[in-house]
Order: sequence, then C-alpha cells, then structure tokens
Amino acid sequence: MPYASNDDVQLYYEMDGDAEQAVVFLGDLGYGAWQWGWQYPAVAGQYTTVVMDLRGTGKSDSPAGPYTISTFVDDLISVLSDTEITSTHLVGAGLGGMVGLAATRMHARVTSLTTIGTAPAATARKRNVDSNLEMLWASPSDREALAESVETAVSSSFYDRHPDVVDRIVEWRVDEDASRPAWESQLAAIREFDVADLLYEITVPTLVVHGMSDAVWSPTAGEQLASELPRGEWAPVENAGHLVHIEASKIVNDILIGFLNEH
Repeated sequence: MPYASNDDVQLYYEMDGDAEQAVVFLGDLGYGAWQWGWQYPAVAGQYTTVVMDLRGTGKSDSPAGPYTISTFVDDLISVLSDTEITSTHLVGAGLGGMVGLAATRMHARVTSLTTIGTAPAATARKRNVDSNLEMLWASPSDREALAESVETAVSSSFYDRHPDVVDRIVEWRVDEDASRPAWESQLAAIREFDVADLLYEITVPTLVVHGMSDAVWSPTAGEQLASELPRGEWAPVENAGHLVHIEASKIVNDILIGFLNEH
C-alpha cells in the first residue's frame, strides 16, 4: 500500500493512471476517502488521480493534535513528492477546500483549484462554527448516529429517495471516518482558518461549487469566495446540501470535468 511520510506521520493515498495531468482529491472534516467515490471514476483515465486520507482518517496516522491547515498542506506536498507529481489540479471539499486554498497560496504546483462546500474563513463567532460542523460528526461505531449525520449533510429529498446510498455511506464511514480525538484535531485547523483578506493572492482558476441548501457552510460564504478570487467561478447547485458532490454527483461531475478540461 502506498504511503508518504511527513516527518514520522504516515499518509495513505491511492493513485491511478499515468496521464500527463493529475487531479488530487482532499477530503472534508472527519470523512474518509469514500466521499470521492462519485468523482474518482469520472476523472480517472483522462487524468492521473490521487485520493489521500488526511491525517486522522482512513489508513493515515492519527497523531495527537491539534492540527493546522499548514500541517495539512505539508502532508499534501509530501504525497505529491512521493508520487513525483510536479503540478496538479486540486479538488477539495470543506476542510479539503481550505487546505487547497492555502496550498495554492503557498506553492506553485497547483494548476487549478476546485472547492466544494468551502468558506474562505471560519467566522469569528466560533460557537456557531462548532455547532454547524458538529452536524457532520458521528461515532464510527454508532450506525444510527452515522445515518442521522448523513441526513443533515444532504437534502431531505435525497435522503428519502436513496436509503440504499445512505446505508452504503454508513458502512464506509464505519471503516474510514475519524475517531473523536482525530476529528477534534482536524476541527482545530478549521477554527483558525482565515484567508478572506488574502484571496487576491490566489490567481489560479478556481471553481467554487456549493449546494444551495448547505446547512454547514452558508452558500453566501461560497459566493463570497468565488466573487473575491481573481479567477473564481461560481457554481451553485440548487436543492443540494453540504454533500453536494454526492447527492448531485452527475451535475457536479459535468461541471468539474468541463472546468478541468478547460484549464
């Protein structure tokens, strides 16, 4: 199994293909690599694809926290170095989108960036941030709680129409999601994140995808992100929640592939 190392922390990733251009997927708070099961097949083949487990999730190590966005960026660079990828398109959801924004500011390896359900900063009212993000948490050992937390991250219509998909997600979360200590270590990175006044420095093409029924990060935050980026493209998806790339995967994949092919 492929692992990259950042100091003593082992970071698991999966890589497929040998195309000239690469796409690296960065996951959301506490979620394992399962969350990219809808995008990975759509992109693989045309692009070399890499899905990494953020520290604290999946097969990656879970060292004691708190973690920082800079640490996650260093982890990403370790994976890129291990795979010998010199330039890449980044696709990040939630926390992964924040890591992508920071990495794009700090390193020249990023060709384009796609954020999904991401804000440019954690609000100063941190109690609200914690309350919203708490909706994503459920113990990997509690299947009922996992299903309930999925319900809060998607639209009610999707949850009611696709109980089979919810059941599969629950099973994947049992195997791959973060423990509570690791989840809180990742949450610490989000609490301190703020690039709202630095977006002018991110000059690569950036696609901002956001479910308009997102209860975790307000669509207004996504729209702000797109409008203040020098090359931001706003891609709202109606009637979809925080996990917009899962419940509206066909729409998101079409937008994403078109964006990647253009850039």
